Amino acid sequence: MRTHGPLCVGIDPHPGLLAAWNLPDNADSLQLFSDAVIDAAQGRAAAVKPNAAFFERHGSRGMAVLENLLGRCREVGLLTVLDAKRGDIGSTMQAYSEAFLVPGAPFESDSLTVSPYLGVGSLQPAFDLAEKHGKGIFVLALTSNPEGRTVQHATAPDGGSVAGAVVKAAAALNAGAEPMGSIGLVVGATVGTAVSDLGIDLSSLNGPILAPGVGAQGAGPAELEQVFGNARRCVLVNQSRGVLQAGPSVERLVEAIDSASTEAQSLLQTPS
Repeated sequence: MRTHGPLCVGIDPHPGLLAAWNLPDNADSLQLFSDAVIDAAQGRAAAVKPNAAFFERHGSRGMAVLENLLGRCREVGLLTVLDAKRGDIGSTMQAYSEAFLVPGAPFESDSLTVSPYLGVGSLQPAFDLAEKHGKGIFVLALTSNPEGRTVQHATAPDGGSVAGAVVKAAAALNAGAEPMGSIGLVVGATVGTAVSDLGIDLSSLNGPILAPGVGAQGAGPAELEQVFGNARRCVLVNQSRGVLQAGPSVERLVEAIDSASTEAQSLLQTPS
């Protein structure tokens, strides 16, 4: 983020985008799509975020493209956030973690999104492997979908919220890390007053915050100040459609990434 700015480019080859790129909805197109985004993003974005679902829907051939994508990103030094939102218990969570966080695994990624709604403690295998192998974890905390409120805003008898408990658990894992810890959060930039309403202190996290919803999706400087406050220096801005619609031309994708990165840096500046 210091070197390339706060932009994370999504790699989301859903059918509508493939059609916009004049590509058929098949595994070969996923490869062309992914290669173009990697070519454009390397050296310009802090990371890319492939969404596993769009590869899984094409079966084994789609997963082979995802495996190749992750390997190519390692080769060119482009960090990956694999958006798989895994969350389970015991040996199942251990197996998920080994699939994505162990060096040499077919789907090795630099970081992984996980769901804490079987309890944050259920994610311990992922936390352990991330620490052992220098990987990162992004835990879903406050998402912008309306349904998320029913779980994330729910309160315990002590008055604390579910989302607040997730933030506290992540902050405890990051305690003392420099320049920041490896356990991040996913917090939508369009959650409005939720952070303050729930009494959550994002500045205590000491870790990265993956933030969808910035810029064209609705969140400007005022919204970012409201949601992230002093934690904005840790925000990794996710942009997918706003960048990807510039394809299939790599040159146009480069322009879109440069523009989105500049916009993200400007939006995250602390007001004077």
